Amino acid sequence: MSSTGRVVPCQGPLGWFNDRDDCYWRKLEQQPPDTDVIWGGHYPDGAIYAVSCAATHPGGTDGWVWAPTDPPGYGGTGVTPAQLAQQALARMALTGPAIRMTIEGDEMGLVGLPLWLWTEVGPTTWGPNSATAAVPGLSVTASAQARQIVWDMGDGRAETCKNPGTPYYTGGVTSPTCQHIYEQSSAGQANEAFPVTATTTWDVTWTGGGASGALTVTRQATASVRIGEMQVLITQE
Repeated sequence: MSSTGRVVPCQGPLGWFNDRDDCYWRKLEQQPPDTDVIWGGHYPDGAIYAVSCAATHPGGTDGWVWAPTDPPGYGGTGVTPAQLAQQALARMALTGPAIRMTIEGDEMGLVGLPLWLWTEVGPTTWGPNSATAAVPGLSVTASAQARQIVWDMGDGRAETCKNPGTPYYTGGVTSPTCQHIYEQSSAGQANEAFPVTATTTWDVTWTGGGASGALTVTRQATASVRIGEMQVLITQE
């Protein structure tokens, strides 16, 4: 598809379509002699191509040009910068949070007490992260940074934290960055625990091949937490 949105054949009598310039490229079967000015001093590197732009967009011209490598899409094996950006994104292996909470394992939290929420910080759990994907003649680099984590706490409420949270420290009561206070126990829930789903929103930018773009992706992680009621024993003397 051309930049104007018109569907065009990938290959035809004029050559192979290059979506970076909306032109057809065809490598000359008989290359000009090394003394031809068309080489621009590059001979024997690269090759001379017949480039036809008049057939694909208004005002386009046809002619011969030198290029160091086959353009994107030539021979049907090329990929677009956007496609390479997706490959670079996959290589970063972004994940949801590495969930951490004040209570661990089979420990039980209490109704009314702050439950600290945070993620272990690393390239795949919070960022920054970057990766590059390339094919001959084209390279794209993508960079990612987490923007926020939405913690669905399983009790019908959620916390949106625009940070990775603060790891719990001995003596801490209220988290300075990210926490949740349960108002009811998890009794009666499946496995007697609230299911917790943490969703990270990642901002991804990419550039390469004369193009750039931005993506927003989400990744999830799950856990569970048991919450009990505080029992107060009153004795009389």
